[in-house]
Parts: sequence; C-alpha cells; structure tokens
Amino acid sequence: MDRKMANRKLIRLSQLKNKLATENLAEIDWVTFGVIVKKVTPQSANNGRTFSIWRLNDLRDLNECVSLFLFGEVHKEHWKTDQGTV
Repeated sequence: MDRKMANRKLIRLSQLKNKLATENLAEIDWVTFGVIVKKVTPQSANNGRTFSIWRLNDLRDLNECVSLFLFGEVHKEHWKTDQGTV
C-alpha cells in the first residue's frame, strides 16, 4: 500500500466536498476510498442505456455521502457489486 500511495494524497470521502471547494484537485494526484452504503436499482436513461447509482461513504461521517453514477462498460462490469464492498 505504501508503494501505491507514494506521491499521492489521501482525501477522505467525507472531506471531498470541502477539498473540491478549496483546492484544485486536477493538479493533485489524489485517491479516496469508499464503502457502498446504498445501491439504487439500475435505471434507464433517456437514451435507453442502463446505469447504476451508488452512495459511497468513508464510515467516518455517515451524513456525508457521495453519489457515484456508473454508465456504459463500468455499469456492465460492476452493477452486481454488493452493498458493503469497499
């Protein structure tokens, strides 16, 4: 893990909103980790393509979640991922 994180900044999911407002994250090599705390049943977009929505949390602040929308190949590959997965 130390090798993978070398020269990268860890930003907790619960801090992401604040960091986006105060830092230019496009200029930083950063990572975050999250747990799938809720999955919405796959839905169809106006163009007929199916997508998923996951709510992610870092388990530090259960009131701060991030919604992740999965489209295309990512949706096809990961839509069956279990709630509770990191």
